[in-house]
Amino acid sequence: MATLSSKPGLKHSVTDWDATNKLLSDIAEYRRKASHDICQEGRALRNETANKASWLESDSNRRLSDRIHDISHWKELLEFCVQEVDREMDALTLSKEAAERALASLTLPLEVTVDCLTMREGRRGSELVSDLVEAELKKEVRVIDEAQHALQQQIDQSFEELCLLQEARHQLTLDLQNKMEALDADMSCLSLTVTSSEISLKPQPTRIPHGSSTPQQWVQFSHHNVTRAQQEMQASQQLRENISTTRVQVQNELEAQRTVLQFALRKRTHNLEQAKDELQWQLKTTKDQIMDMEEDIRGLEDDLQAKMSPLKLSHTRLENRTKRPGMDLCWDEVQSGLVSEAKQLEGIIQSLHEKLSQAQHSLQDLRHHEACMLEDLSRKQDTLSLETRTQEIRQRLFTASQKQSYPIAAVPLTNYSKRLNGKVA
Repeated sequence: MATLSSKPGLKHSVTDWDATNKLLSDIAEYRRKASHDICQEGRALRNETANKASWLESDSNRRLSDRIHDISHWKELLEFCVQEVDREMDALTLSKEAAERALASLTLPLEVTVDCLTMREGRRGSELVSDLVEAELKKEVRVIDEAQHALQQQIDQSFEELCLLQEARHQLTLDLQNKMEALDADMSCLSLTVTSSEISLKPQPTRIPHGSSTPQQWVQFSHHNVTRAQQEMQASQQLRENISTTRVQVQNELEAQRTVLQFALRKRTHNLEQAKDELQWQLKTTKDQIMDMEEDIRGLEDDLQAKMSPLKLSHTRLENRTKRPGMDLCWDEVQSGLVSEAKQLEGIIQSLHEKLSQAQHSLQDLRHHEACMLEDLSRKQDTLSLETRTQEIRQRLFTASQKQSYPIAAVPLTNYSKRLNGKVA
């Protein structure tokens, strides 16, 4: 007969057992369903993230391409602007050198004019006059001084403008260098793919670098550099036009002044020659008159000498007749005739003496005036020689002007601002 176990234990009921089995089945089904749902969500997420990552990469590539296009646009514009600045600097340098040559060419006219003024100070006496030639020479000195001042001022302005253009070019080249480096960086980024060996995780890749600018600031910076360069080129172009205008104006004023001065010099020389010819004629006439006067004086002296013998005869007769004795000392017709003869002869001799004195005084005046005219003729001849030497000195100007030939416009003037403005975004 079987014996019952004496060991006590907890017994589960069939209901509990069924409930436990059902719970395990339900949990297993729930876990499978949850796992299935997670798998489905994982597949969906994989598809979604793959598409999103591909879209993000494509969008980044598009942005990089757009950015590369923008940088390339500004790079080309900056390169073009640098070339234009270089051409403008070359043109302004040529204009500056032309102005310097024009300034140097004024040294000879100034020296010639001062030499002419100094030489004409050698005129003597009444010939040292403030005539039209002297006034025109002084005016020419003023014209040359004003021209030198204007040209020197424009040369200084050209030097300053070249410095400003060089500074603008320096800013353009710095900006261009930055654009080239940024373009290389973005093109390198565009060339990278998910399979590139150069890619890796970086610490804090989303940080904002120090000194970052906004797109608006980026555009404004390059636009400012280009605009500044355009403004400096416009100022340089205007300066070149002013230099060219000043050079032409200076040349025209000097030529006009030289023409006026040459006319005044020829007119003054003609007047001097007329005065010299007139004086020479007066001298010849005066010399002829002196010769006539000397001959007349010799005649008067001869006549005076000839009248002394009759006077001596008359005086001798009168003196001898005073020796008549007694009643024969009579005042007869002979005596009265002799007295009358003596008095008339004395009057004639007195008249001859007076006329001789007048003739000698007139001869002395003629000789003195002849000496004055000779001295004046010498001064006029010296002055005429000075005027001739002045014309010879001034021939150096015409010889120099024929040898010197520099172009009025060194380079063609171009409106760079219109071409550049069309390319500025």
